Amino acid sequence: MNETVKEGKTTAIVAYMTMVGALIAISMNSEPKNEFARFHTRQAFGLHLVFLGVAIFLSNWYSEYAWYGLYVFYIVMWFYGFLGALNDKKQEVPVLGPYFQKWFTFIS
Repeated sequence: MNETVKEGKTTAIVAYMTMVGALIAISMNSEPKNEFARFHTRQAFGLHLVFLGVAIFLSNWYSEYAWYGLYVFYIVMWFYGFLGALNDKKQEVPVLGPYFQKWFTFIS
């Protein structure tokens, strides 16, 4: 196992534990900076942010099936990213992952 991945694995896993976990992971990775942790923190932060944004939108426009769709989407993407962190892989979540890496450059 790559030493960089080993050092950043805990931070990467913490990032997937709710939005608060992502914020904690950002501070955990402030010093020393770890590339693996940064990658997964960006992915998790983006997933949590998309979920919260769509949930706020749906709270005004109620459709039971839209909520089901949101939760299925979120859970599938979350598992994909979380399993990548557990398996020491830098795999972007489908569709949105590359954008998360571009948009959240403040997470360093």
